[in-house]
Amino acid sequence: MYDFANSGYTTVVITAVFNAYFVAVVAGDAPWATLAWTLTLAVSYAAVMVTAPVLGAYADRHAAKRRLLVASTLGCVAATAALALAGPGALALTCVLVAVSNFFFSTGENLIAAFLPELAKGKALGKVSGWGWGLGYLGGLVALGASLAYVTAAQARGESAAQFVPVTMLLTAAIFLIASLPTLVWLRERAEPRPAPGTGLVAEALGRVADTLRHARAFQDLGRFLVCLVCYQAGVQAVVALAAIYAQQAMGFTTRDSITLILAVNVTAALGALAFGQVQDRLGHVRTIALTLAGWIATVVLAWWATDRATFWVAANLAGLSLGASQSAGRALVGYLSPRDRRAEFFGLWGLAVKLSSILGPVTYGLASWLTRGDHRLAMLTTGAYFVAGLALLAGVDPRRGRRAALRAARASA
Repeated sequence: MYDFANSGYTTVVITAVFNAYFVAVVAGDAPWATLAWTLTLAVSYAAVMVTAPVLGAYADRHAAKRRLLVASTLGCVAATAALALAGPGALALTCVLVAVSNFFFSTGENLIAAFLPELAKGKALGKVSGWGWGLGYLGGLVALGASLAYVTAAQARGESAAQFVPVTMLLTAAIFLIASLPTLVWLRERAEPRPAPGTGLVAEALGRVADTLRHARAFQDLGRFLVCLVCYQAGVQAVVALAAIYAQQAMGFTTRDSITLILAVNVTAALGALAFGQVQDRLGHVRTIALTLAGWIATVVLAWWATDRATFWVAANLAGLSLGASQSAGRALVGYLSPRDRRAEFFGLWGLAVKLSSILGPVTYGLASWLTRGDHRLAMLTTGAYFVAGLALLAGVDPRRGRRAALRAARASA
């Protein structure tokens, strides 16, 4: 249910509506507008990179995942609602609100992922993760559908984007808050507090992260996969953060066209997450991810080559299938390779890797579009290199060896 709740934020704000609004209206379609958007996201992801491992270690020691999840949810909802204040020329305010809302969203994403191994045994992680991602895309559909209904009515009344986009931010915040209530009310914290005596909170958390890094050799497959994840997620995050911008700038889509496209993509993404979630535990986490990376490479090439809307629609829905499967499979593999007493901590490292990729991919795209004076096709093609690098690194990950290392570590700390 939390995947259902928070997906509206990333779908409406990051992917489908507000990103293109930021470039075209808030930044006035300036040559640096796309780069400004990607740098704003980069700042928020850098903040998450600094805090995620510490928060994860703190959550493990103090059984605080649920408390931190409540705080991050309320923070994202409030900042998203405040984006209704964003308008033409309000660049500084908008950048701050986007960075703050995305920081809280990303922190909550890490925390909810750390509950996954508590809710499913090792052999069912892929299935349950797939259910979550599938419901997440349905949640994105709800928020995006509500936005589309309002945008359609507002355009019929002759309103401009500066009038109707702010209202979609209020709708998105309200849906996030309401849909998250079942999680915030009923989800139990199953871990027991295990504070280290005689140390401060920050020192304790940093010490635990340092201990993880010192023993990284014992988790070589997890470490290699996290590097792999940085590479391929850089491409994924570029597509997610810039989909509507690319559609409008390279393909001539309107706001309504972009929302309709992303609605369809959310359906295929949900199907991809659910379908691959059912077969992932039998096919294997690594093979599943390899298949999705091949799909991503095909998506980038097809989007670059597309000159008509029909071809671009095919590329977008192929991206949807690959997106749902790769996100679900990656999260499940991290859970599979993590010792049970360090789950929040290792999912903090997972969040660290994802957020690093969220800086690399979009900023690479933003720089490429700026340096080529707005050539979004070339910028999209550039991001394809990240998927190729991820596929090469994935070949060295041995999930059975990594699982044995996690079980040994769990027995040693028991």
